[in-house]
Amino acid sequence: MTLRSRSLFGIVAAVVLWCGLVFLPLMVPGYDSVRQTVSEIGEIGSPARLPFAAMLCVFGVCLLVFAWALRDVSLGLGRSTAIAYVTGFMAVSSVGVGIFAYPHPLHNVFGMSELVAYQAPWVLALGWRRAEKARSIVVFSWVMAALVWCAIIANLGVLDWHGTLQNLERPVYGLVQRSLFLVWCVWLSGTSLMLVRKGNPDRIPATLLAGK
Repeated sequence: MTLRSRSLFGIVAAVVLWCGLVFLPLMVPGYDSVRQTVSEIGEIGSPARLPFAAMLCVFGVCLLVFAWALRDVSLGLGRSTAIAYVTGFMAVSSVGVGIFAYPHPLHNVFGMSELVAYQAPWVLALGWRRAEKARSIVVFSWVMAALVWCAIIANLGVLDWHGTLQNLERPVYGLVQRSLFLVWCVWLSGTSLMLVRKGNPDRIPATLLAGK
């Protein structure tokens, strides 16, 4: 598998996740994506539990392949490979969320661990900031890092379920939660696309993208 093909798996991962978030709720009678959390799609007793877990496992595998590509690009640029491990960590968290369905005690543990992977945009921006050939990806990642943190702050209301912020968000909490997934997936797919795009003067050297 060439580096270019592995780099495309960031887009594939985002598509897999959002197809699941859009279509799997159709299997759950009465489910409301505006109000309810994503975890409720695949909770214990839900008719979508197994498909939801399978979707997250496929998502995780795609992320690992993309993380492999990020590692090779980082090495080719002579930069830190930390971004590969932070991105790959989302695979571990997602698979755990899928296997240990809500309300299993480990479900929330794996869910909270996703905060590590949500730092991927600024980890890439910081790690690759001196790589001239990755300038466009670095700028994009800084912007997405700021948006990810705005989404994280919006989701902090869940830590105080009876607090003012959560009271305001509760009628639309499903959308608030999904905003974090959306922003991170925009970073994921955007970075993936920029790694494989042809004709970009800031792209990674052709000798890297041609595979090894």
